Amino acid sequence: MTAQFALLADILVRATPLILTGLAVAIAFRGGVLNIGADGQLLAGATAAAFVGVKLGTSLGLFALPAALLLGTVAGGVWAWIAAYLRLRFQVLEVISTIMLNFVAMYAVSYVVRGPLQEPLHIYPQTDTIAISAQLPRLLAGTRLHWGIVLAVLLAVIAWGVLRFTAMGFRLRATGSNPYAAASAGLIATTRVSGWAFFNSGMLAGLAGAIEVCGVTFALYENLSPGYGYTGIAVALLANLNPLGVVLAGILFGALESGASALQRDANIPSTVATVLEAALILIVIAVGHLRPTRRVRESVPPDIASMPT
Repeated sequence: MTAQFALLADILVRATPLILTGLAVAIAFRGGVLNIGADGQLLAGATAAAFVGVKLGTSLGLFALPAALLLGTVAGGVWAWIAAYLRLRFQVLEVISTIMLNFVAMYAVSYVVRGPLQEPLHIYPQTDTIAISAQLPRLLAGTRLHWGIVLAVLLAVIAWGVLRFTAMGFRLRATGSNPYAAASAGLIATTRVSGWAFFNSGMLAGLAGAIEVCGVTFALYENLSPGYGYTGIAVALLANLNPLGVVLAGILFGALESGASALQRDANIPSTVATVLEAALILIVIAVGHLRPTRRVRESVPPDIASMPT
């Protein structure tokens, strides 16, 4: 296998959780929900998948992998639903509640890997290796690339189709654009739509955590996520909340992170350079997004008015 091929496989492995968390953020933002808790939902999904793989993997046999992915997906959705309930019942801002839940999930993982799920020798703060039956098979032999990338791309295509061609997607986009108009003119149950967006967003992030455990780490440990949920926000913004664009943005960010690791290893260049580039990309996208409507407005008015000082 060539070095270039191995690098491509590594990029796609790194891109998989970024695509899924980016989809989670895009779905939530499209529905007017500012879900900043994808990282915590990812950890919830990873914990659930690790539980299935360690405790039930051998007994479930062929059903271990589907069970781990399914339970991880549901766990992420349930974790997101906590913030959704706080918003709907007590009007707690989801920006605050989801960030706080990220810390709760992080410390919960620390407890789990040092307590009930710690490896048998109680030396390292991690779980035992999950059963082989709960591990994702490799997409290409001799690489770390697993079938999770195929699942992530497939979900992105499905999300794009739902948003673009279904009544459910229309209700989601209408609620995110203007919930008051959607409720009064469109007779849309915006509260239910927002809750649906929140739960589905959490499920996607939870699936990202389950795939990370079943396809990459094969165990749960502290600092499992280097900030995938937060980077997913950048991925979604760079893609302009388009599910298909999320795939491309996720691969781009995966390439940046993979290349940063190689630069630090081979050229002694700090890996934080990738973070700087990611931030610069987001700032450029935001700047272009703010300038474009202004240009359209100025082109639509008469020249004598457009030339007047502002």
